[in-house]
Amino acid sequence: MIIIHNGKVVTEAAIIDGFAVVVEGESIKEIIPEKELDSRWDARFIDARGGYISPGFIDIHSDYIESIVSPRPTSLMDVDISLREAEKILIGHGITTIFHSLSFYREDVFTHKPMRYPKNVQRLVDAIDRTHHQAHLIRHRMHARFELDNMDGVDRLIENIKQGKVHLLSFMDHTPGQGQYRDLEVFRDTLKGYRNVTDEEVDVIIAERRSRESLTLEKISEVANLAIDNGIAVASHDDDHLDKLELVQSFGTSISEFPITMEVAKRAKELGLQTMVGAPNVLLGGSHSGNLSAAKAIGSQCADILCSDYYPASLLHAVFELSETYGNDLHEMFQMVTLNPAKAVHLEHELGSIKPGKKADILIIERLDDGYPMLTTTIVNGQVMTTTSYRRNRREK
Repeated sequence: MIIIHNGKVVTEAAIIDGFAVVVEGESIKEIIPEKELDSRWDARFIDARGGYISPGFIDIHSDYIESIVSPRPTSLMDVDISLREAEKILIGHGITTIFHSLSFYREDVFTHKPMRYPKNVQRLVDAIDRTHHQAHLIRHRMHARFELDNMDGVDRLIENIKQGKVHLLSFMDHTPGQGQYRDLEVFRDTLKGYRNVTDEEVDVIIAERRSRESLTLEKISEVANLAIDNGIAVASHDDDHLDKLELVQSFGTSISEFPITMEVAKRAKELGLQTMVGAPNVLLGGSHSGNLSAAKAIGSQCADILCSDYYPASLLHAVFELSETYGNDLHEMFQMVTLNPAKAVHLEHELGSIKPGKKADILIIERLDDGYPMLTTTIVNGQVMTTTSYRRNRREK
């Protein structure tokens, strides 16, 4: 038994003082008033030192693993080692459940990384699946990001869904002139960051990308229905027009990832879609692509979920940044990295909140003397995975 006390407990309803969280085995047993605690109990007592006792973070969109597997453009590390090393980093940022967002692209201008070649993506899909049957520090799940012009990859995607290797599916369209790249100058700048190309070469690439064949609406619907029948949530990506929202919703889509404009984000909420924005966007003060500001979307109450996207440390810091700089309710910001993403991917029955009967994925987050949020304890499945101590009010000599 573990008892976590002397902290502010982030529950589903509120952040509460004067209560302790009792963990027994892999699960949360109860939340009790601290005055009822007895030091004679046969339990390990963990002092939160006034910090926040939060559910573990659930990150449902992260391509961070790509930089671990392929740290250099011409390097490809062992996928099993990469997953093990990544989870040590992720757990240090409070991420106890990670959805690795793997891109199912055709081999083209953006597959310069060996990690994005179809054969290597499949190696990582299989490695993620193996973690479910091996010892692991955190929960690994697979988020299949399928590019609509990947005509040759749809059969493999379907097979992965049937084999239970996909846990979230999103459809992407990175055709220049719409979605994330509706501004062609953004596409040009992004492409030049990937490759040494001239403006004339970029023009040729844009024309080629725009002329590609894509999946038919019937095929998209077929794949989406297969996913839904297997209990997998379906998302759309970079929604940029109102009519697109209604189209994707007709496929059973329940999540809108990174809506491009405020108008689209508001309409997504009206349609009942859960909207996701990036935590790095919050820390940067806006979108690196010139699209919707995550902080403004949250302030307008048209965003539900924060994801780390490409920077795992951003979840923890965005929660407090959104509260202290932008004036949002801190409890609601915690929900955006815990219960809300759990609901979006159908995990809320066992994860996402500190509630009796749920899995004991728990964080202790303290504030340093300068206010810096510091994760000091991470518990997964009732086991203490990491602990960190630091000195208060002392100057190093």
